[in-house]
Amino acid sequence: MENPLPQRLKAARCAAKLTQMQLGQRLGLDDNTASARMNQYEKGKHSPDYQTLRRIAGVLGVPVAYFYCDDDALAELICVLAKQPPATRAALLTALNAGNIV
Repeated sequence: MENPLPQRLKAARCAAKLTQMQLGQRLGLDDNTASARMNQYEKGKHSPDYQTLRRIAGVLGVPVAYFYCDDDALAELICVLAKQPPATRAALLTALNAGNIV
C-alpha cells in the first residue's frame, strides 16, 4: 500500500476550501515557499515531520491519524469520532467493545 498521506492531505485541504498557498500561509510558511511546500507534500515527494503534520491537522480540523489511515471508511470514522465530545466517544467505545453496535 502506498502512503495515504498525500491523498488525505489534498482531500482535507480541499474540504476546508483552502488553496495550497493559503494552507502554507496559515502554517506560517513564507509566501515564496508556501504553495511549493504543500504541493510537494501532496505529490508525495516529501513528507512533513510529525510536528508539522500536527499543525496541518489543526488548521484543517482533522486528527493526525486521519492522514495515516489507508482505509477510507476508517478515515471517515476517525474524523467523525474526533468531533464528538469525550463522553460520547467513551460510550461508543464501550458499546463497540461489548459488540452492541450493529
